[in-house]
Amino acid sequence: MKTRREDIRNIAIIAHVDHGKTTLVDELLKQSGVFRAGQEVADRVMDSGDIERERGITILAKNTAVYYKNTKINIIDTPGHADFGGEVERVLKMVNGVVLVVDAFEGAMPQTKFVLKKALELDLPVIVCINKIDRPEARPSEVIDEILELFIELDASDEQLDCPFVFASAKSGHAILELDDTPENMLPLFETILNYIPAPEGDAEAGTQVLISTIDYNEYIGRIGIGKIDNGSLKVNQDVVIVNAHDPEKSRKVKINKLYEFDGLKRVEVDSASIGSIVAISGITDIHIGDTLCSPENPEPIPFQKISEPTIAMQFIVNDSPFAGLEGKFVTSRHLRDRLFRELNTDVSLRVEETETTESFKVSGRGELHLSVLIENMRREGYEFAVSKAEVLYKEDENGKKLEPMELAYIDVPDEFSGSVIEKLSQRKGELKGMSSSHTNGGYTRLEFSIPSRGLIGYRGEFMTDTKGNGIINTIFDGYGPYKGDIQYRKQGSLIAFETGESITYGLFNAQERGTLFIGAGEKVYSGMIVGQTGKAEDIEVNVCKKKQLTNTRASGSDDALKLSPPRIMSLEQALEFIDTDELLEITPENLRIRKKILDPTLRKRAAMRGNK
Repeated sequence: MKTRREDIRNIAIIAHVDHGKTTLVDELLKQSGVFRAGQEVADRVMDSGDIERERGITILAKNTAVYYKNTKINIIDTPGHADFGGEVERVLKMVNGVVLVVDAFEGAMPQTKFVLKKALELDLPVIVCINKIDRPEARPSEVIDEILELFIELDASDEQLDCPFVFASAKSGHAILELDDTPENMLPLFETILNYIPAPEGDAEAGTQVLISTIDYNEYIGRIGIGKIDNGSLKVNQDVVIVNAHDPEKSRKVKINKLYEFDGLKRVEVDSASIGSIVAISGITDIHIGDTLCSPENPEPIPFQKISEPTIAMQFIVNDSPFAGLEGKFVTSRHLRDRLFRELNTDVSLRVEETETTESFKVSGRGELHLSVLIENMRREGYEFAVSKAEVLYKEDENGKKLEPMELAYIDVPDEFSGSVIEKLSQRKGELKGMSSSHTNGGYTRLEFSIPSRGLIGYRGEFMTDTKGNGIINTIFDGYGPYKGDIQYRKQGSLIAFETGESITYGLFNAQERGTLFIGAGEKVYSGMIVGQTGKAEDIEVNVCKKKQLTNTRASGSDDALKLSPPRIMSLEQALEFIDTDELLEITPENLRIRKKILDPTLRKRAAMRGNK
């Protein structure tokens, strides 16, 4: 018989990137008394990873719990980037409702639509929280209309359309139910969660059923499975069977070693837990996302939503440059293979495939950011390897026609730059679907494009230059469409180092006349390494190690210091965008080096001639 656990609410906070989810969770934690008086608390306390804190984005979904009026509210903070959509899709199975956070100025954005669609498909009740109402250009009334239109567009039921709206400023720590209310604190949001989100229900007397929706990993205790108890209860030392809806062969008996519940930011060890509780289980070595823990008498798996497929792939290759093994701790193919397959433990959206050679692995993900975060994590851990240019994954329809992944791009640019953005995206096979002037007098135009995913590869850096840093581009995967034809990625060639050695001011001074340099003086280079970009279409070889010939004749002014232009230092994302199909990015804990796949100039020319035939 099904019963409700009235003392628990399970919610997920979902939103587009930068609409304030993590800041909102911060305030809920602070105002529920999780932190003791005088405790120093960092901003965005839920973003625990180094890269999350540096970039100000959430990458992994995280669990926390707060108490309000004797009710435990389990909260899951989810990522807003489309590249980490797999994280959002799976955690929604753990909750009974969602809080959709929308920026009071930006309104409904592509990822807002994506996460809302997933929540409505699972028939979850939605509380809409319009955040940042204290922004000078906020327009909450118009945003309400946009959200309701989005609900209608996504075929929401009448109950879902009748959702409550809460207006908040997460930064200032207050929420209100009507726009003319006096803001005080977050209590209106707490009350709305209690009144509107249903309590979890299940059969407390039935056999145990726990669906694992997230995997955490700890060096000391290994894999930790996190999920919600749907039926029955769970106790320490209990025997359970692991089954999987997508893998009927998988069935084995295991014992629950340790059981944890969430309290604030901590995991608290407990002896038992019952229906509706979100628990963490450690001590089961081979536990995966999508597994169901059941009592041995009736092992019935819970169906698990299929995660969206990856759309782009890169080759991860063992570093074979002349500087291989000098800076990294883990450099062999075995190290690389083990690390990539270990990533599959926690990342459901990633695919790793072995190739014909043992030196290279094909890694597929949801977008460039998804793969660049993995690369950044690996280099910080001491791995050294090379990666190829990102390529999209094609499919074929039943008639054998080639299909490619398409994206919807929403672009906000100052009016004077809209012409050049439209021109550039049209060259990359983009199709303008809509154009509207900004809702405020900011002089911005919003463009909506349908564009192949490969048309966006390497475009963001160019976009920032074209809009002088004032443009905002948001994209979301929009299914597969017919192949749109060839796209020319880069119109400028590379400056290639001619010999191995150390760069010298004299050599660099002569090379900088040919284009923009990526390196300064005193840097180690090797033959075939790319040291800059030319203004012309073809590659040029330069000798940056060239020394000035010393003679005993002196000319007036010849000994004046040579002035070098500052080199263009590229971030990981910029370097990944820059490389062309015949180039690789060499990644070590200390350096990023761009190089040609074929380092020998003679072999490179022969390969180019064969390619042109």
